Amino acid sequence: MNKETLIRYLIDSGSLKTPEIIKAFKKIPRENFVPEHLKSYAYIDEPLPILAGQTISQPTTIAIMTEALKPKKGNRILEIGAGSGYQSAILSEIVGKDGIIITIERIKEIYEYAKQKLKNYKNVKVVCGDGSCGYGKFAPYDRIIVTASAPQVPKPLKEQLNIDGRLVIPVGAYTQKMMLLIKTKNGFKEFDLGCFVFVKLIGKYGWRE
Repeated sequence: MNKETLIRYLIDSGSLKTPEIIKAFKKIPRENFVPEHLKSYAYIDEPLPILAGQTISQPTTIAIMTEALKPKKGNRILEIGAGSGYQSAILSEIVGKDGIIITIERIKEIYEYAKQKLKNYKNVKVVCGDGSCGYGKFAPYDRIIVTASAPQVPKPLKEQLNIDGRLVIPVGAYTQKMMLLIKTKNGFKEFDLGCFVFVKLIGKYGWRE
């Protein structure tokens, strides 16, 4: 499967809908974010291994999460779990030069990998740390996306989200539900986006190692 075929499949399946998000998927080369020996598999609709037992997520999953997040030009976005850097690159393209992506990764080896892959994305900052605590230095955020499953939605992430902000996060151990939370003046509206499989979010407000 090549890029054009994959994107057509994502559109036809309903996973990709928004013109700005489709444009970003077309522009960002997924093959640049997978290990060298897996480049020929970059456009199959499956997760692929990177380093330290971590993966680059399945394109369908990335599409669904990005659509739920509804990123806009100029947004300040926090990503928990830098992984391969591919999700950050997609978001970088969407928010543009007036936006910023903060992506935080706890595994040093993965942090270095993502930092290298994202070195040419000027509106992306890669941070090494406990993502379950969020990243208060640049808070509040317009959007927060979490690419690992938490036992519950971490309190710091709720606190670091702007009013009308959107938070997308998988929750659960074995049966994981993708949750969309929208922050209002009176609390949070919650939506269930279906079942997915992610690695666990390790940290103070996540799972223990």
